[in-house]
Amino acid sequence: MADPLSPWFVGAYGENNDFFERTLLELVRDHVFWRRNFHPDDQPPITTREQHGAPFLDGIARTRQELHQLTAKLKHSVPFFHPRYLGHMVSDLLMPGLIAQLITTLYNPNNVVEEAAPVTVKLELEVAAQLARMLGYSMDPAHAPRAFGHLTSGGTVANDEALWLARTLKLYPLAVRDACEHLGRWPDARLRGEDFELLNLSVAESADLLALVAAQPPDFRAAVEAARVEQVGLAAFAVRHPLVTRLAVLAPATAHYSWKKAMKLLGLGVDQLVEVPTCGGRIDPEAFARLLEDRAAARLPVLAVVGVYGTTEFGTLDAIDELARLRGRPLHYWLHVDAAWGGYVPSLFRDERGALRPREEVAGEFAYFPSERVYRATAALADADSITVDAHKLGFVPFGCGAVLIRDRRAVPLLAQDAAYVFVSGEEDDDARFRKPGRFSLEGSRPGAAAAGCYVNHRVLPLDAAHFGRLIARSVHACEKLFDHLTALARELSPTVALALPFEPDCNLVCLALNPRGNTSLRHANALTRRLYEAMAVQPELPVQLRTFFGSCTTVPLAQLSARDRARLEASLQLDLSAADDDGLFLLRHTLMNPWLLTPQAEGEPDYVEGYARHLTTLLKAVLSPGG
Repeated sequence: MADPLSPWFVGAYGENNDFFERTLLELVRDHVFWRRNFHPDDQPPITTREQHGAPFLDGIARTRQELHQLTAKLKHSVPFFHPRYLGHMVSDLLMPGLIAQLITTLYNPNNVVEEAAPVTVKLELEVAAQLARMLGYSMDPAHAPRAFGHLTSGGTVANDEALWLARTLKLYPLAVRDACEHLGRWPDARLRGEDFELLNLSVAESADLLALVAAQPPDFRAAVEAARVEQVGLAAFAVRHPLVTRLAVLAPATAHYSWKKAMKLLGLGVDQLVEVPTCGGRIDPEAFARLLEDRAAARLPVLAVVGVYGTTEFGTLDAIDELARLRGRPLHYWLHVDAAWGGYVPSLFRDERGALRPREEVAGEFAYFPSERVYRATAALADADSITVDAHKLGFVPFGCGAVLIRDRRAVPLLAQDAAYVFVSGEEDDDARFRKPGRFSLEGSRPGAAAAGCYVNHRVLPLDAAHFGRLIARSVHACEKLFDHLTALARELSPTVALALPFEPDCNLVCLALNPRGNTSLRHANALTRRLYEAMAVQPELPVQLRTFFGSCTTVPLAQLSARDRARLEASLQLDLSAADDDGLFLLRHTLMNPWLLTPQAEGEPDYVEGYARHLTTLLKAVLSPGG
């Protein structure tokens, strides 16, 4: 039976090299034809005589030499394309998008504005719309709220931009009140409220103020602009409104380190990034609710709450439904979902009409996935105010390509930055403003080639269960099989070593902890796991062919573990973590992205997942043997 994914990859052995090479050559020639026919009557700047001269031939020879030397060095790269790679969040690339990105690079479009990229800006906006619909947002002009999104270089910038917008909208009501006080005009009685009350408006209420201000005379609008934090600076704004220095962002302990960068970048301060306790590698909803209650009692506002849909270390999914449900009870906040890792998983949950599939229908295709908790979290993505997605992870496109999606686009113009030489001014309708994503993006120049790669991928594999979802499903099946193998391996090796999965896998990432039987030292247990990792780690001084399988690692700080997590790990690993002689638990980390993990390594041989389990067994026995 033909594999439905086989046409979409170059292949671990270059199986589709004929199509890949032929298509690349065909499209390169097409590009050259385009150059030659732009103004064919023009004199070519590089003459035939030059091309036969010694300086020219020497330049070509040196170029060829450097390129060959580069490709020789690149052979020491990590073989992400191969199913023996189970390490970080990268795999083989979808061939349609890869070719699209390589070819579009020849045209070098800059997606800062349509004038520099008349084709790929449109593609970028279409990609954002495709992602938005997959996540449950509406792109219908007749539907409110209407979403907006654009591409970034990756999840870090997308997170930065979402928090930037959240802060801008959160502080906007205070600027409006300052303008009212300055002019002595109060178009809405609510603007007379105290700072805490204005900082506790809902996202929708704050966005409604934009329409209110837009309907006021020019002097009022100018006064609001003059009072905004973006104009006067955070220090001066805080003099008038000291409470803004206590604006907190609540994020789980498992949140990506980019959130600390974002707090520094926006001048909010890392001290205002409040860590929410986790349980099972996921945000603890009860602890989160208590934090909200405590802050409400102290009349301290919350700027934003971050939920993670696919943690970097463990692939776990937070209870997005609970984070959404608790808004306004009693504190309002911007809800951002960092789905840099898991952002394409919802394709599994969409039918070809874009509707959310019933959980029972999805679950019928898997052994364990999705849990009721995962299903509720996925369905609740549509309620988030913004979402980060990394296409260069589960979207299978080259680095770097991320996206930020905004549920209600009304607030986005608050980020607008004009430049006369880039954004041509003039009469614009509302839709026209949003066709210039460079006006609102944190980054200016952005590669149109990334948009082309995503666009072509989404065209050949639409973001639904019948198409792109097949790729995600393959990943989940591999995860389930590894889970079963590790469970069996734990039983097999139980007399000599304890194996434990610290957190139940939610999708397609599995972590593993180990401890030799009879050992009570966390440091010694970590040393064993590190030896296994070193046997699977990339080492620049060694040829990559010397590795049978590649893995990655992480460390979970003991302080991050809930009491329930500690008790479970102590029982399964037979360690007393209360008397630990190390700060964290070192884990093997496996990312199961590659679409060929369930294919045989060779005829009559096991598939790569089973092969990895056998390899791990061999390594363990070697390490645990006398003298090992």
